[in-house]
Parts: sequence; C-alpha cells; structure tokens
Amino acid sequence: MIRYPSLQAGAVMGTTAPSSGVPTETHALLKLAVSRMESKGFKMVCGDTVWTQAKAASAPAKVRAAEFNQMMADESIQLIIPPWGGELLIEILENIAWDQIKNKWILGYSDISVLLLAVTLKTGIATAHGTNLIDLRGGVTDETTGKWPEVLAVQVDESILQHSSSLYQKEWNFAEPSPCVFHLTEPTCWKSVSGADVHMRGRLLGGCIDVIRHLIGTPFGDVRHFQQYYTGNEPILWYLENCEMSVTDLRRSLVQMKLAGWFHNSAGLMFGRSAANRPVEDYTVEDVYRALSEELQIPVIYDIDCGHVPPQLTFINGAYAEAGLKAAEGSGSVKQTFKP
Repeated sequence: MIRYPSLQAGAVMGTTAPSSGVPTETHALLKLAVSRMESKGFKMVCGDTVWTQAKAASAPAKVRAAEFNQMMADESIQLIIPPWGGELLIEILENIAWDQIKNKWILGYSDISVLLLAVTLKTGIATAHGTNLIDLRGGVTDETTGKWPEVLAVQVDESILQHSSSLYQKEWNFAEPSPCVFHLTEPTCWKSVSGADVHMRGRLLGGCIDVIRHLIGTPFGDVRHFQQYYTGNEPILWYLENCEMSVTDLRRSLVQMKLAGWFHNSAGLMFGRSAANRPVEDYTVEDVYRALSEELQIPVIYDIDCGHVPPQLTFINGAYAEAGLKAAEGSGSVKQTFKP
C-alpha cells in the first residue's frame, strides 16, 4: 500500500540541493523565495548545499546525500524542497539511507524527479512532482502552480481536482521580471492523439524523461515490483515531460522504457509541453506520440501542464488518478485520490 505524507499549516520546510545548488550571483533569488515562504507561515531550514555550485553540482555526491539524509531524519521537517533541478542527482542514490526514509513530502521536478520516482518505487511513499522553491519567489503565484500546498495537505482517502491552466509561458523573460515569476501569455490547449475526448484511470508515476530513463536496470527503477508490492497490480498512469532531448532521442528513450517493461499494464500516457520538441527532418513529436499509442494500445494526451514550460500541476507519485480531456475545448483535469 502507498503511504502519504501530510503537510500541516506552519510546517517546517527543509531546502537542500541534491542536484544543483544556487551560484553566488543568484543567491538573491533563493533568499527571496525563502522570504516568501516565511511570509506564508512556513518555517524554513536551509542546508549548506543550496548556497554552493561547482562542477555541475552543489557539492560532492556523498555530501549531498548526507545532507538529504540529515533532513530526512529530522522529525521537525515535514517537506523537503530543493531550490531547483540540475544534472547529477543520480550520483546520490547509492548513498541514501534507504532504510531510514521517513514519511514526509519531497517536492520538485526536472532532475529532482529521479529522486521522487526512486523513493516512491523503492519505498511506496508518495512524492510530489511540481514546483521548485526558486519559482515560488514571486509576490503572487498563478492558480495552477499555486495549488501545491492544497494538494500536499490532502488526507488519506480524500481527493483533489486540478484543472488545466488558462495560459502558459512560451519563453523566459528575465529582463522584465513578472510579479508571479512566469510570463503566462499563450492559450493552453491539451490535445489527444486520437483527437477525441479521453478518460484514464491509474496510479500516477512519472517525471522528466531525460533523467528518469537512467533508473532503468538499477535497483531504483523496478516498476514491476512497485506495481505488485504496493498497488496490487493496478494500472499505471504515466505523466512524462521532455526537457532537452531531440524528438529522435525522445523516441529512443520511450522505446527503451517500453522494452524495459515500464509501460506494462499502463492505463495511459500524459506528456507535458516542451520547447525541445522540434522536428528532426520530417519526424515530429506527434509521430512519436502516435506510434507509442498504437504500440501500447493506450490513450495518449499531450501538451499538459507539466514540466519545464510552466505553469504546472502537482502530480503525486503513487496516488490514484482520473485524468480527462475535453478535446473540443482543449481543456483537461486530473483528480487525485490518496488511496493507500
């Protein structure tokens, strides 16, 4: 059965950098994000790793793992939220004290999704794929991203419904900071491969394909064991997003996941928007989605609010979800139930 943490009002949030830390020149952004969280009633504990960055990581792997282990062991901390993603989180997995993982929330995305997926697959503890700390520095937060505290406060056997956003951000504009950090200018439109309405049900799993694919074949990526041991072989509903891969690399990675058995007994696939999904010759991302849907005989929806093209919904790894798409309207929703 799945175990769900619970976020209380005024909780202590620990921020550590299991992947990349924050370079000196952007410390002001982190300090502002911490201040915003404190103004909302949270108590903040910052680890040493969040303030440093060298050689593509915040610190050596054992140092990063030790600080994560320390925050995981600290009974006062209810939520661990890294400042942002990075490149080398996978280095710390072998140094995590897996027998001491506590039932507390870990929230993040990008490279952090390696940690999220590994924790849920290995321990059956739900983890939260959503915003990072740096993106919470704005004076206001958009409705889609801003729902994360409400999602993390849901109790066992309760449900929460999230809807597709109205607008998304096409590109970052650091020269003109927005009060809500993101510049939401483009109409959101969820789509399906079939062009028809879609309704899917299953246990949520997912993350950034660029990095979670590297869990395949390791002790931290046993999807089949997770299904059998923690969910009674309920179907998996995958949410996935592409950060930097070419369309052909995306296709290779998805085929690898399929051949590794990750898509066995799947209810459907949901793909986030991506600025990387540019055609290779005349081969498009829609071709990739269509092929996968035909091969697996499951529905596929795409351009959902997930990942590196904000805003994004908060997806709970391990939760039972019902996802729907009204194709004519381009609108969708995800209802998550904290089912043990």
